[in-house]
Amino acid sequence: MLKVIDVTVRDGQQSLIATRLKTEDILPILGKMDEAGFYGIEAWGGATFDVCIRYLNEDPWERLRKIKRELKKTKVVMLLRGKNLVGYKHYHDEVIEVFIKKAYENGVDVFRIFDALNDVNNLKKPIKIAKEIGAEVHGDIVYTRSPIHTVDYFIEVAKKIAEMEVDAIRIKDMAGLLSPRTAFDLVRGIRKETGLPVGLHSHYSCGLASLSLMKGIEAGAEFIDTALAPFAFGTSHPSIEVIYDALRNTGLLSHINIEIIYECSEYFEKIREKYKGYASEITDRIDPRALQHQIPGGMLSNLVAQLKEFNALSKLKEVLDEVPIVRKDLGYPPLVTPMSQIVGTQAVINVITGKRYGTIIKEVEDYINGFYGKPPGEINKELLQKIKPSNPPKEFTFKDIPEDIKSLFKKEEDALTYLLFPQAAISFLKGETKVISMINTKEKRKEIKWFKVKIGNEEIEIKIEE
Repeated sequence: MLKVIDVTVRDGQQSLIATRLKTEDILPILGKMDEAGFYGIEAWGGATFDVCIRYLNEDPWERLRKIKRELKKTKVVMLLRGKNLVGYKHYHDEVIEVFIKKAYENGVDVFRIFDALNDVNNLKKPIKIAKEIGAEVHGDIVYTRSPIHTVDYFIEVAKKIAEMEVDAIRIKDMAGLLSPRTAFDLVRGIRKETGLPVGLHSHYSCGLASLSLMKGIEAGAEFIDTALAPFAFGTSHPSIEVIYDALRNTGLLSHINIEIIYECSEYFEKIREKYKGYASEITDRIDPRALQHQIPGGMLSNLVAQLKEFNALSKLKEVLDEVPIVRKDLGYPPLVTPMSQIVGTQAVINVITGKRYGTIIKEVEDYINGFYGKPPGEINKELLQKIKPSNPPKEFTFKDIPEDIKSLFKKEEDALTYLLFPQAAISFLKGETKVISMINTKEKRKEIKWFKVKIGNEEIEIKIEE
C-alpha cells in the first residue's frame, strides 16, 4: 500500500497563493478529506506560522488545534526546518525543545525535519526531542544538483539520518530538479542502505515530478506527496487525481476513495478562485529553464521583486546568470529557505553594484563563518579572504523576554511566537496586525506579496517559500 500525504493546505497553497489560505476556508472540508484515505495531511509548519501572525491575524497554534479536531483518522503533518524551526535562523536548544513539545501537544502527529545544508548536526536536537515525546519523525535529505551532490552523497546523508532512529527518510525536491532515473536510484539505494521507508516530495516546477514519483514508486517508495488538483502543478506538486489514474489497477492506491477526492477538489476549485488575487504566472507555470539555473519559482519571484525595487528589472538575466556563480562560490548550498534568500540577495547586489562581492551581506558572512551549519562544499578562496571571523549571533531564550512583553501573553505558546518572530508577534499580540485582503483581485498583488524579515541581524525583503 502506497501512503499518500496530501499537501494542499500547506505546501500546495504556499507554493501557489503565497500561503494566504485562511483557517476558515480549510476547516469546512477537512471532515471530507479525513475520509479520503490519506495517510496524513501536511497542514502546519513551513511558512504557515509566519503568515498567520504577519498577514492573516490568526493564531497559528489555534489553527493547529482546530485542524486536529477535524481529523479523526488522518495524521496531522508539519514541516520543521531543523534548528530553524519555522523561522530563518537557528534558535536556542531550549526554544527548540519547547516548540516541538508544544506542537505535539497541540496536534502534530508527524514531524518532517530538514536542514537547508543537509548538515545532520542541525537535525540531531529536533529529531531527538520529537522521538522522545512519541511523535512520528521523517528525516529529510534536501535534493539539489551540483558536482558534489551525487546519489552516493545523498545516500550517505540518509544513512546518518537513519542513525537518529527516524521512522522514514524523505527525499525533499523543493525545486523540481529530481529526474526519474535519479529518483529510482535514490529510493533503491536509501532503502537498501537504511532499511527504512522512503518518501518522495517533488515540486512540479520543471515538469518532472510525476515521472519521478512513478519511478520512485517502482523502486519501492512507500510515501508520496501530492496535492488536490486545484492546488497542484506549477511550483506545487503532482495531483493525486493524476497519480491515482496512473496507478489504477495496481492495488497501490486501492485505499484511496477517488470519489471523495473529486468532491474535495470541487471545494478547493471554488476556494482557488476566491484567492486568485494571490496567484502568479510565475508560480502557475512549468519552466524547464530551472533545470539550468536551479532557481525555485518562489525564489525567482523574489528576484523579480528585488530588481523592481532597484528599478533594474532589465538586469534579470544577469542575476539569473549570477545566482549559480554565487552558489558555487558558497560551496553549492541547496536553494531552499533560508539559503535561497541569502544566495539570491547576494546575486542581486553583485549585479546592481557591478562589483562581485564589493558588498557582502551579513547573512553570507554568517554562512561562511559556519553559523548556519557546515557548507556542503568548499568556499571560494578569494571570497573566504574577505570574511572576518566573528562570534555567532545570540540565541535568545525565555529568560530574555522583557517583562512588558510577557504581559501580552495569554498562553504559554505566545512566548514561543514571540521568540520566533519578535516584531511580528508584538503587533499580533497587541491586535495591531493589519490584514490586507487580495481575495478576488489582482490590483495590489505586488504591493504586499513581499515582506521584510530579519535573517541574522539584517533585514531583507523576501518571498515566503519552503
